Amino acid sequence: MHPIIDLFAASPMKPMQTHMQKVQEGVLMLPAFFEAVFAQNWDEMLKLQMAIRDIENEADDLKKALRLNLPSGLFMPVSRIDLLRLLTAQDKIVNKAKDIAGLVTGRKMSFPIEMRDDLIAYLARSIDAAKQADVAIRQLDELLETGFKGKEAAIVQKMITKLDQIENDVDMLQIEIRRELFQLEDNLPPVDVMFFYKVIDWIGELADQSQRVGARLEQLLAR
Repeated sequence: MHPIIDLFAASPMKPMQTHMQKVQEGVLMLPAFFEAVFAQNWDEMLKLQMAIRDIENEADDLKKALRLNLPSGLFMPVSRIDLLRLLTAQDKIVNKAKDIAGLVTGRKMSFPIEMRDDLIAYLARSIDAAKQADVAIRQLDELLETGFKGKEAAIVQKMITKLDQIENDVDMLQIEIRRELFQLEDNLPPVDVMFFYKVIDWIGELADQSQRVGARLEQLLAR
């Protein structure tokens, strides 16, 4: 039997948390990946890109197993479809990490050195959103025990509010880094500029997808 089934014996929420941990594993490799990019260490960049891809595949396997084995008749205060929507939101975070690493590696992108510090800070804040989503998902067991109500629900709601604040920070940083790139455009190949903007947008989507996890969790609290 798939090991995911064993997790259901402990808690129907454990597989959701296990999947989110795998998502985090992939996302947290991005800072080292971009350090390799700025160092133009192509071998290390490729190694990390392949590792992120492998982790995303593992997350996909967990997602598929969970979808197949999550019973439709679970006696819980939330519906199966709501949990599956939450799972999809989680999965899109690591999908985006894979997309970012794949695009940068595929084009052997070399970002302007002037952007290094701001891009690294922007990436770090976007990853903060993914971390905060993980913190909230780690409370699923406690939420289940309290019927998604009471003190525990209030704690998780504060976590979601903090996640929204982080995502807003990411939006502000994105505006700044896009402005910085705009000022450098004239001295850069136009095709490169187009893909720089795409990577910037995708880094922001890490935070957007993380916020959607919070929104899905918030829906569970509201039902």
